Amino acid sequence: MRIGCVKYLNARPLIQGWEGEVVLDHPSSLCAQLARGDLDVALVSSFEFLRNPIYRIVDAVSIASDGPVYSVVVAYRGKFAGVREIALDPAAQTSGNLLRCLLGELKLNARVTSETSTSDESARLLIGDQAIRFRQQRGRDFEFWDLGEHWKKVRGVPFVYALWLVRPEVENPKRVADRLRALRDTNLDTIDALVSGELEFPAEFSRRYYREHLRFSFGEDEKKGLRVFAELCQKHELLPNRDIVLDLV
Repeated sequence: MRIGCVKYLNARPLIQGWEGEVVLDHPSSLCAQLARGDLDVALVSSFEFLRNPIYRIVDAVSIASDGPVYSVVVAYRGKFAGVREIALDPAAQTSGNLLRCLLGELKLNARVTSETSTSDESARLLIGDQAIRFRQQRGRDFEFWDLGEHWKKVRGVPFVYALWLVRPEVENPKRVADRLRALRDTNLDTIDALVSGELEFPAEFSRRYYREHLRFSFGEDEKKGLRVFAELCQKHELLPNRDIVLDLV
């Protein structure tokens, strides 16, 4: 079983302790590997499923938030309404399209660009561990516009950032899905042990991040949030108009 996972702090409870080799990479790279068939199963951007809904989804598991997520933010100076250009993190797929949807819904005129600016004054989208490090090191120099927080204000439902996707040719997908659900449950039940082994980020921060900012479920509320995201992506011409069917295992 060729399995891939994002190499961010937010994914640790979903992969820590997996028996076997795991490809750890950035979201955009994992999406490409999964699409090519280089991976059988991967924890990747939820937008990858919406873009190419050929995959089965591991039910009950996701990386989501129901309010401020802390690690998906626009760093900016001054007033956010005055921001005219936002540089994307090249690893962002779901978050970049979430940003486009929010800007459109809030009638904000900032242009989203994939050209990463080197200007220290530029607004930029940051995700994952890069966002956490930036906030911890440069937090006093910037303001932060939390995409999870504003999604909740605009749509009132959780936002799903990542899902376990299984390629359609994988035999007995429920077996691997059951293993992934069990692994998530074990890690959440022993979250203090997982946090104590974290080397890069302070234990107090990691514990708060997992308990207050993130959700690791994919229940009815999260599924509704994913469908609402798909509808907005279609509205803002980021996806073709089509029905979204969740093939759950």
